[in-house]
Amino acid sequence: MVIDRRRERRWLLLILTASVALRVAVALYYGDWVPLRQDDNSYSQLAWRLATGHGYTFDRSWYPFTPAETPTAHWSFLYTAFVAAVYKVVGFHPLAVRLAGAVLGGVLMPWMAHRLARRLFPRQEAVPLLAAACTAVYAFFILFAARIMTETFFIVALMWLLERAIALAESVHAGKKIGRSTVLGLGAALGLTALFRQSILPWGVVLFLWLLWVGREAGVLRRVAGSLGQAALVAVLFILPFTLRNYRVYGDFLLLNSNAGYAMYAAQHPLHGTQFDEHRAMPLPEALLPIESMTEPEWDRALMERGIGFVTAEPGRYLLLSLSRVPDFFEFWPTDTSLLHNLGRLVSFTFFLPFMVGGLWLALRRAGAARAPRRFARTPLALITLFLLFYSLLHIFTWAMPRYRLPVDAVAMPFAALALQVLYLALRRRWSGRAPSGNFV
Repeated sequence: MVIDRRRERRWLLLILTASVALRVAVALYYGDWVPLRQDDNSYSQLAWRLATGHGYTFDRSWYPFTPAETPTAHWSFLYTAFVAAVYKVVGFHPLAVRLAGAVLGGVLMPWMAHRLARRLFPRQEAVPLLAAACTAVYAFFILFAARIMTETFFIVALMWLLERAIALAESVHAGKKIGRSTVLGLGAALGLTALFRQSILPWGVVLFLWLLWVGREAGVLRRVAGSLGQAALVAVLFILPFTLRNYRVYGDFLLLNSNAGYAMYAAQHPLHGTQFDEHRAMPLPEALLPIESMTEPEWDRALMERGIGFVTAEPGRYLLLSLSRVPDFFEFWPTDTSLLHNLGRLVSFTFFLPFMVGGLWLALRRAGAARAPRRFARTPLALITLFLLFYSLLHIFTWAMPRYRLPVDAVAMPFAALALQVLYLALRRRWSGRAPSGNFV
C-alpha cells in the first residue's frame, strides 16, 4: 500500500484529532476529583504543596516513609512540577491536569508510535499510520492519559529514546556521520525518561552497551563511544540538578528518587509467601522506626539491603514469587478494579495481543533472526525485541502490575500494525481474487 506524504499527513492529523478527543472525553468523565488511595492523589497533593510554595513536601505523614513537612524525593520531580504548573495557573483543579495530559498524550503518543514504526519498517508505508491509529484507540492508553500519573509522559519519552537509538544505529550501519541532533536527542530522551520514572536506568545501561557493540561490529567503536559519552553527559545534565537538590536537602547522595529500595523491599517481603499481592503495602521494619530516625536516602538504602536479603535468604521462594508475578504483569481479565478499567483491559490488551505477537513473529521471520542471529542482533528489530524482553523481566523479577506493562504495549504497537496490514492485504487478495500492491512483511 503506497501512501503519498500529503495524504499521510492528512491521515495522521485525523488520527491525532481522534486520539485527543477520546482522551479528553475520558478526562471529563473522571472529572475534578482524585481517588484517595491511588498514586493520583499523591501527585496531586504533592504538586499542590509545590504550587503553593511548600516545596516537595506533604502536610502530613505520607506513604511510605515521609514525615509531615519534610522534603521528599520519593515521587517524580518532573511530573510533579508539571502538575504544580497547572495548579499554579488554574488553582487546585485536577480536571485541568487531566485535560492537559489528555491533549499532550493524545498528540505525542500516536506521533511517537508513528516515528518508531517508520524506523522499524521504513518500506511499509501504511504501518506507521496504523501504529499511530492503534495507539490512538488503545483503551488503556486512553484511560491513563486522563490519570494524574507519570505513565503517558514516561511512555512518550521512552519511545523517543528508542527511536533516537535506532537513528544512531542506522547512521553506523550506513557509514554516515552520527548527527548532533541524534546524539542530543538520545541524551535528552534518556534524561527525560529517567525523570519521569527512574526504573528505566537499567535499560539505559543495556541500550548503551548494545550501541557500543553495534559500533564495534561496524569497526567504529571509538566514534560511537564518543557519541554515547556526549549523550550520557546530556542525560546527566537533566538528572544532576535533582541530585544536587537531594544532597542539599539530606546531606547525603541520592541520584534521583527514593523509591527503588521500598519497591524491592515490599515486593520481595516474606509476607507475600510465594503469591505476589501487587496492592499490599508492607510494614516498615520495626527495627528502623521511627520514620524520623533516618533520611530518605538512608531509608532507600536500608530497604534495598533488606529486599536483596529476602532474595538471598530464600532464593527458591523468590523464584516462585517472581513466577506468580507473570499473571500480574500480563493481566487482562476482570479483577476487583473499576468497571471502566476492567473493560479497558479487555478491549485493549486482549484484542491487540494476538496482533502484537503475530506481527513480531512476522518481522522476526522476515529479518532472518533464526538463520543469521549475529547479523540480526545488530538490527533495530533486535533492539526492540531486547527491550520487550528486558523490561518485562525487570518488572516480573521486581514489582509487576498491568500499568507497568503499558510501555511494552506501546513499543509493540508497530508489530500490531504490521499484522493488521498483512491481515488486510490477505483478506483483500482473497476477496478480489488478485494480488494486492505492497509487500506483506
